[in-house]
Amino acid sequence: MLCAGKKSYFAAAVCIITVTSMLTVSYLRLQRLSHQPKVIQEGRRCRGKIANSTITALKGNKTFIISPYFDDRESKVTRLIGIVHHDDVKQLYCWFCCQPKGKIYVSKAKIDVHSDRFGFPYGAADIVCLEPENCDPTHVSVHQFPHGNIDQLPRFEIKNRKAETFSVDFTVCISAMFGNYNNVLQFIQSMEMYKILGVQKVVIYKNNCSHLMEKVLKFYIEEGTVEIIPWPINSHLRVSSKWHFMQDGMHIGYYGQITALNDCIYRNMERSKFVVLNDADEIILPLKHPDWKTMMNSLQEQNPGTSVFLFENHIFPETVSSHMFNISSWNAVPGVNILQHVYREPDRKDVINPRKMIVDPRKVIQTSVHSVLHAYGNSVNVPMDVALIYHCRKALQRDLPRKSLIRDTTLWRYNSSLIMNVNKVLSQTML
Repeated sequence: MLCAGKKSYFAAAVCIITVTSMLTVSYLRLQRLSHQPKVIQEGRRCRGKIANSTITALKGNKTFIISPYFDDRESKVTRLIGIVHHDDVKQLYCWFCCQPKGKIYVSKAKIDVHSDRFGFPYGAADIVCLEPENCDPTHVSVHQFPHGNIDQLPRFEIKNRKAETFSVDFTVCISAMFGNYNNVLQFIQSMEMYKILGVQKVVIYKNNCSHLMEKVLKFYIEEGTVEIIPWPINSHLRVSSKWHFMQDGMHIGYYGQITALNDCIYRNMERSKFVVLNDADEIILPLKHPDWKTMMNSLQEQNPGTSVFLFENHIFPETVSSHMFNISSWNAVPGVNILQHVYREPDRKDVINPRKMIVDPRKVIQTSVHSVLHAYGNSVNVPMDVALIYHCRKALQRDLPRKSLIRDTTLWRYNSSLIMNVNKVLSQTML
């Protein structure tokens, strides 16, 4: 035996560790080999209809594909952002078609269901497949078996294949717009504040909204600011508007928000220097700097090696108003006038305020809503005297008297530009 003649406990322990290490290395090597792409067919043309939906259901195996992305940060892989049943989906295979030689490779996928399912049976997942070394496939199909006929399976275009120069500095990701969303005035104000602060692109995962909101979205799409990603998740799953399974027992939480956020990061990885993850009723307000670009330059200088910047959320109750900026022409527009809400709730004892993020998308592997799950580089909590999240919504501390709220007029620094820009939008959309 390998350990024969060893009498001391120390020698036995060393022996056990050595054998365990050898077995582990062998196991990992076998695992790596099992995931290596294999040629299974030659001389074939790529068939299958190219998928053009944001969410594509794979037949019969509780898997939904959003989009595949090329990712060579560690090894040459295709990373598919998807939604899977955490318990029932055990194996999937990527089928790569390499032209012009007509070779079809099959690669066993690593299925990584994100840890933040919050009890729901379906969760965001990374379906990761090693790519063939001598081929840069443009499309991939996903099958539950490493053999068979994939001619009827959808083919997905692999995005981010070519590195690009950044077309914008800041992209805001909003996920997901649902519930016949009709907070029109606050949405326009948020959009105009984003632009004042330096945002060039806003990506919205839209489930549904009101007809009036559609009109506003059309204006921003034509302007070039907004990109709409259709998000018909309730056509595939029973969706919850809550964040935890125990609240209503649906298939997936908060309209698949986490999946949309992850897709938005990868979608903008090669075209935006920073990606901002927040909701439409949230604005990251700088206190020491005039805009986000100046703020982020300063934060990066102070925090080298940091890729995730987290900003503290503060509630400005929509039920508590100031008499200032009661603009009569805005009264006919549905929604909240944020300029009238400058009283914020104090911090709650023993409750940590949630945070939202500005991230370097090339350094993020997986994200949740209030933090990243896996990333290269550090995360830092941005001090409140540098910036905070202005979040105008229903009160969390409903019983607080007005005198217990904190008057915070930071937003008013932008009032003249904001009023002028909002009036321009209202005029051009004829609201």
